[in-house]
Amino acid sequence: MKAAELRDKSSDELQDEILKLKKEQFNLRFQMATGQLEGTSRMRYVRRDIARMKTILNERAAANASQAAEG
Repeated sequence: MKAAELRDKSSDELQDEILKLKKEQFNLRFQMATGQLEGTSRMRYVRRDIARMKTILNERAAANASQAAEG
């Protein structure tokens, strides 16, 4: 998912998406441990999508904190 698409979503939607991706990441790790995972590249994309969403949430939190400090 692109960062521009993620910035259009609300913080609650991003939190829900992170939860969904973390569940998928767990399932992928479980499949890898049992030898059932064929396409290992999906793990990389899931991990990066989670990081991308957390980055956007942290940017929003920092922006809110700076606005609160100014006002």
